Amino acid sequence: MERDADPPPGPDAGSQPARRQLLIERRLGAPRLFATAYSTVGSSIYFALGVVAAYALGLTPFVFLVTGLLFVLTTMTYFEGMTAHPERGGSAVMARYAFNEFWSFIAGWAILLDYLILIAISTLSIGNYLSAFWHKLGTDNLDLALAVLVLFGIARYNFHGATPRGRRSTMLAIADLVLVLVIVVLGFIYAFDPDAVTQNVKLGEVPKWSDLLFGTTIAIIAYTGIEAASNLAPEVRVPKRALRRTVGAGAAATLLVFVGVSTVALMALPVEPGIPVIGGQDSGFGTELGGKYVEAPVLGVVQSFTNTWVSDVLARVVGIIATLVLVQSANAGMVGITRTSYTLATHRQLPRGLARLHPRHTTPWIVISIACVLVFLLLLPVDIELLASMFAYGALIAFGLAHLSVIALRIRDPDRARPFKVPVNLRVRGIELPLPAVVGALLSFGAWVGVLIYHDEARLFGSAWMLLGVGLYVIYRSRQGLSLTRMVEVSPTTLASAEPEVEYGSILVPVFGDPLDDDIMSTAGQLASGQDDDSEGGAVIEAIYVTEVPMSLPLDARLPREKVEQANRALARAKQIGEQYQGVEVAVAAVRGRTIGSAIVEEARRRGVEAIVIGAEPPSRIRGGGILGGVSGSRPSELGEITAYVLEKAPSRVVVTAPPERSRLEMPLDGQPNGGAREPE
Repeated sequence: MERDADPPPGPDAGSQPARRQLLIERRLGAPRLFATAYSTVGSSIYFALGVVAAYALGLTPFVFLVTGLLFVLTTMTYFEGMTAHPERGGSAVMARYAFNEFWSFIAGWAILLDYLILIAISTLSIGNYLSAFWHKLGTDNLDLALAVLVLFGIARYNFHGATPRGRRSTMLAIADLVLVLVIVVLGFIYAFDPDAVTQNVKLGEVPKWSDLLFGTTIAIIAYTGIEAASNLAPEVRVPKRALRRTVGAGAAATLLVFVGVSTVALMALPVEPGIPVIGGQDSGFGTELGGKYVEAPVLGVVQSFTNTWVSDVLARVVGIIATLVLVQSANAGMVGITRTSYTLATHRQLPRGLARLHPRHTTPWIVISIACVLVFLLLLPVDIELLASMFAYGALIAFGLAHLSVIALRIRDPDRARPFKVPVNLRVRGIELPLPAVVGALLSFGAWVGVLIYHDEARLFGSAWMLLGVGLYVIYRSRQGLSLTRMVEVSPTTLASAEPEVEYGSILVPVFGDPLDDDIMSTAGQLASGQDDDSEGGAVIEAIYVTEVPMSLPLDARLPREKVEQANRALARAKQIGEQYQGVEVAVAAVRGRTIGSAIVEEARRRGVEAIVIGAEPPSRIRGGGILGGVSGSRPSELGEITAYVLEKAPSRVVVTAPPERSRLEMPLDGQPNGGAREPE
């Protein structure tokens, strides 16, 4: 993996300089993490409530309670996964480390479908809520026109790389939560009638079992916000205790929003005979939540309050807050698409040309353009029910793989530091198996089977989407001569320009016996394993450990046993990491020199290597690394003396690698190092 000393920012970076962007990211803590998750989860009440109520009828609060419990299980799973491997990508990252690149792609491709639907359904709902100010809105043509306008506004915003202010997002999340609490309280004041919720519930008849299951799977649409939150994994710094509180607060807020609002909604707009709803239910019962107000259910609830003054004021407040929240939700979907696509492209799971960064704005403009076209096609039917039914298909695949990934990682990598661990574990042969993740996996895949059975559109379009993705993946990887399962990574600089890839026959890697060695060997392993399999002899990594011998001693002087053992440990570890990559051979050697830098350069010259992979000594502010071969003149202040010397004197190309800020990949969210760098799978 070749990296630049100062690479262009990724697809989520704004127009500010990269270094300033880093300072902003380091401030992200528990409030921003909560706000990001809640803003996406909370926004779904504005469109999910009506569709679910159309099918679940009087059992709608129960459905949201059950799916809310699944959300709690899934939240714990995601938090363990993203603190163990704090990288952008959510379920795709977890599946990569737990299984392989193929299953990582399946999770990422499935969640891309949900992000597209999230944008479509959020933008389509805006016109219905703005009808509180202009009654002509809420018609299909005007709603479609407004949705397209918002879509292209969001696309332009992301194309230019604008960065939303975290404080505004947090304040909007708080305002939305306060509004929900006000609606629940006023609902109990003006429409309190518990019997109205259950009086027309007849299990198996009203609603029918098939409709209840249909509504339950649709309710999953409410909980994809956890994927959006997981994309912040490399940027947040949350202590363990605050992390647990964040999980608890998110679970409580979610249950309050969906169970509380749905209960008030059914008291205000109860299930009654003869009310038509979407989907052509034939039970003879319905609620205006799933009929007249299906596209703006929360607005219908507040307009049904008997106090006219309260209803009018609250309807306008709902119109404003809902519009802002839905726009933010749609933008979160677009950010999710760009980040997920960028991550898939950097691991060569998608053609890297799709994620090519714009030369000026450093944003994946091709991905944004394709997403706009696909969302526009999803908008054309102007059918929220269709969008909602398709949504569950991809979400359940991603959730199920996330649960299985956490279980697999407990087995494959039990000693990895986990700032947050899923509670309630069963110890089997020394391995702690997370029971909530086991239950979550069973529920997710069981619900997915229900989607296949009862959702005709989801079965057709969702399966077509997944088959298309798998076909693209297999064809692309096969044409590139890559394994379908092996990890391969493309550098950010490759995505930012059209430079041809450089191949190396031999690579020299100095190791020092510290945690950064794993990252250095991983970089070298990815460079070596990416060579043409037909090349004669393949690529070789030559790992060396340099011991400085002072001038007062001859170079062949007897060294202390501790020094020899330290060198042997470092070289053995380097060989273990490097040879995990397919077709890579690692040769190790202990070297002596008067200075480490001069010894490295001399070994590179003597061995005739084509590249040197070296780490920048801390403290380093390098984001990634890069090809710095042939650099002369004054060295960057961030580089240590050894690295600077090698850059200036090396007879070959030099690849510098360093994890950002003492490794974002390896610094858990509580800020404590876990004692080792990331190991490749």
